[in-house]
Amino acid sequence: MASVPVIDLNNLTTSPTADEALEAWYKRNPPISDEDANPWDVSRAELYSKDLWRKPFAEMREQAPINKVEGGVHGDYWNITTYKPIQHVEALPDIYSSDVEHGGITIAEPEFDDSDFQLPMFIAMDRPKHTGQRRTVAPAFTPTEMQRMEAEIRQRTAEVLDGLPWDKPFDWVDKVSIELTTGMLAILFGFPWEDRRLLTYWSDWAGDVELSVAEDLTEQRRQILYEMGAYFQQLWNERVNDEPTPDLISMMIHSEAMRDMDPMEFMGNLVLLIVGGNDTTRNTMSGVAYGLSQFPEEREKLQQNPDLIPNAVQELIRWQTPLAHMRRTALEDHDLFGHQIKKGDKVVMWYISANRDEDVFPEADKIIVDRENARRHLAFGYGIHRCVGARLAELQIRILLEEMHKRRMQVNPTGKMRRVHACFVHGFRELEVELSKY
Repeated sequence: MASVPVIDLNNLTTSPTADEALEAWYKRNPPISDEDANPWDVSRAELYSKDLWRKPFAEMREQAPINKVEGGVHGDYWNITTYKPIQHVEALPDIYSSDVEHGGITIAEPEFDDSDFQLPMFIAMDRPKHTGQRRTVAPAFTPTEMQRMEAEIRQRTAEVLDGLPWDKPFDWVDKVSIELTTGMLAILFGFPWEDRRLLTYWSDWAGDVELSVAEDLTEQRRQILYEMGAYFQQLWNERVNDEPTPDLISMMIHSEAMRDMDPMEFMGNLVLLIVGGNDTTRNTMSGVAYGLSQFPEEREKLQQNPDLIPNAVQELIRWQTPLAHMRRTALEDHDLFGHQIKKGDKVVMWYISANRDEDVFPEADKIIVDRENARRHLAFGYGIHRCVGARLAELQIRILLEEMHKRRMQVNPTGKMRRVHACFVHGFRELEVELSKY
């Protein structure tokens, strides 16, 4: 494998966080309020950090489920806001491309235009290359692997919950959501345990779409991702001659589809696996704490009937929808339910809205822990790009709920919280809570 620029692994960057850097950038460059902004330009980050996204999506689902935004924050794009059209787009990967060469998977255009810093990843590839690389990592997430990991996940979850204070407020995001998901990633990669919080740090710098707005942070982000690549390349080099093991790096090393990746492609797939494994499960775990508190009757129903936990997992993932959207780019002119999509058009599938589609999920804004069709949610996507780690996410959330039930642990948000300021990752930066017994 070729090498990334020489990095001093004894002097890795650990601050500021992406959140801190972006917050400082906004202070230097205050956003100008645009009173004429298109109310259906739902790429505006403040809709999510201020929790104001429900109204515009509800209007669109009722009035124009497929509509085109012109001159939005991230340019022109099509909003796809209901369940059936999103499934339709997802089912046509040869017409609607995920490939980074055509624009990739987020509403923001790819940031790095110079040829020496592109980050290919298999979620942002089309067939056939996508197929081979996805098949390489898929064995890490089979039902057999889930059974193998369950005891370890349960033990770690128990340790984290037993370490929480019962007599004072604390940040659930940091103490539970990040700790559990970062630890899981460390296990998946065979990553040094003492450095596991680097995975959170890199995930935030890699996955924050809003960083594309702050052009003067591009070089800083690039340097941090080079450090990530150098760290993982060292792990690769240490294991390249070893016998195969179940961790993801070993799977890549011993895979015909991925063993000859160039360093940028290696880094790209690391970004995918880290962000995919970190942000999504992390923010659903935070959604567990916040969401159940908003519907006390449903929370009590779950507390009194733990057999509902597996179904409640699906409902909580639906309700939170930790990734708000995915983007595709049309490769040809296409009629989409009466709308003329042109070659090159940006098509944005708003999972966060489809999971509120009342035609599929009655009383969709409510958490209903025994909702009969909760599993039909689109939070993991649909079709060939459906989240490869979905089973692992479901397992971690199920075990969290089961271990909370064993301890009769009720999580009560105090009202102090901060949401992610982004239109891609949908979740919480901070969520202060207090614990009580039920």
